[in-house]
Amino acid sequence: MSNHSDLSDIFFLTTVCQHDKFYLILSLDNYLDILGDIMIWVTGDVDGKKYKEPFSKGIMSRSLNVADIGIERAHKMASDIESYLVQNNISEISNSDLADVIFDHLNSVNPKIAVKYEQWRSLRASKKPLIILIGGASGVGTSSMAFELANRLRLKNLISTDMIREVMRKIVSKELSPVIHKSSFDAYEAIRTPSIRIGSVIEGFISHVDVVNVGIEAIIERSVKEGISTIIEGVHIVPGFINEELIRNNNIICFTLTVDDEEAHKQRFYSRCRQPWVKRSLERYMDNFGTIRKTQNFLVEQAKIHDARIINNVDINETIEIMVDDILEKFGGVDNVGQEG
Repeated sequence: MSNHSDLSDIFFLTTVCQHDKFYLILSLDNYLDILGDIMIWVTGDVDGKKYKEPFSKGIMSRSLNVADIGIERAHKMASDIESYLVQNNISEISNSDLADVIFDHLNSVNPKIAVKYEQWRSLRASKKPLIILIGGASGVGTSSMAFELANRLRLKNLISTDMIREVMRKIVSKELSPVIHKSSFDAYEAIRTPSIRIGSVIEGFISHVDVVNVGIEAIIERSVKEGISTIIEGVHIVPGFINEELIRNNNIICFTLTVDDEEAHKQRFYSRCRQPWVKRSLERYMDNFGTIRKTQNFLVEQAKIHDARIINNVDINETIEIMVDDILEKFGGVDNVGQEG
């Protein structure tokens, strides 16, 4: 369809009620003519500058879905809120007033949902960006969970530690740091002088993480400086390795994912290697499965020492719900509110 006339036939004898007026839509041009009369504008303030934008049910429904009410129910609630504004002849409303309308509506439906929405609103208004770290051994699902969490929280920046490692491989030669040119689970093979204090698998893993951790901290520092909320995921997210002061002074939360059942963990690799874009063979993962389990045990020990949340990632929805609840509980309080974001 290349122009308005191509679409006009689908807009016939349709009525719209707005501000106690009925509009008969005979064509797309007719619809566009009255659109300005029925548009609801949302106003706001950024750094002292006023702006306004059209009310969007799509954006609102995604925001409401943070409270885990389901996308269909979120769309229904967004439509109900739009109807309320229309029925009350509200053609322009501020961000804060709209938030109050949303809260009142949610509170009338389910007070628990309203509380979650208010916590999320408080978090979005914080002066500091939100940095979420998701770690776990190979195959436990850090990438999948990070993607789902980013969708739920409407965060656009998601970084894999594997990508950070690839960049560092270009910077650091194999001769200078052979462990970085190995995988996390077989880095011990590149250790020149093994330690007698710890097992070689864990020593190799620690050496591998130490190098990548430089890049992880750089990403965190950049995100904090630019005020960009970010999710960083991967096997190299190990509690206790990232600068404690960096974590303490910012909105940073760390999760360690596990798959406690060994057979279930193996099945994750079978599922992963079925995908056409996966280059590594199933055989390589199975040959190193024992060392992968050892790295998981080490990650769990570190998480316990440094009080990071450990989640047995069996059910996707349950894992996401735990992470969202922890984030809102830790950073969604009224004491965390700064200027409107």
